[in-house]
Amino acid sequence: MNKMTLTQRAVENHEELFPGHESKLRETDPELIGLFDNWAFDEVIRQSKLETKIRVMMILASTIASQTLSEYQVMLGAALNVGVTPIEIKEILYQSAPYVGMAKVIDFLHATNDVFQKKGITLPLEGQSTTTPETRHEKGLALQKAIFGEMIERMYEQSPKNQLHIQEFLSSNCFGDYYTRRGLDIKTRELLTFAMLISLGGCEPQVMGHIQGNVRVGNNKEVLLDVVTQLLPYIGYPRTLNALRCLNEVLAA
Repeated sequence: MNKMTLTQRAVENHEELFPGHESKLRETDPELIGLFDNWAFDEVIRQSKLETKIRVMMILASTIASQTLSEYQVMLGAALNVGVTPIEIKEILYQSAPYVGMAKVIDFLHATNDVFQKKGITLPLEGQSTTTPETRHEKGLALQKAIFGEMIERMYEQSPKNQLHIQEFLSSNCFGDYYTRRGLDIKTRELLTFAMLISLGGCEPQVMGHIQGNVRVGNNKEVLLDVVTQLLPYIGYPRTLNALRCLNEVLAA
């Protein structure tokens, strides 16, 4: 069976990410790969104004949330090829821990370490933490308020007393331990979180909250729509349409 002809743009975009690589599926499933590559590497990318590096970082975060280790490993190589640094890659992984859960992140961490070691990247990388056990809650809470405003005060006020520790964990752990780290700026971290949440599925209330957070740190509706569009080939239509509904509900035209 003949391979489906790829468009020139699809070939060029694929080569940028995976220089010299051709999927084995081009031999066994040429029609599917031809359909996918022409769509994902031509039509979909044509809709994007994101720089290639940021686009790949969003896909990398999405594969972690989607628990697609094989695709993550492929995109990890692409990330390194387009200039995503080892520290940035590790920070994507660290940022995913409070959202995806450490049990789901650990295999991706080991896979990343294996690739880094094969490439001669010395581990551990330089530490990026900026807080201590004494400062993590204060700094995390301050950052939460900077991103989400009055919503944080309401969450504390409305929390039942026996659940207040969850709000404190969010401030100290999710934001104090992770969002305050160096290696990625807050604008990028919020965009990565949005990418993870829409990829997880079933997180629409959190998606809507982080749409508001993204806008407050400078990621407007156009940018968020761009991320949704670029993740569509990897997360499918149902989660994409759910993300669009959240986006349009929070940020009406």
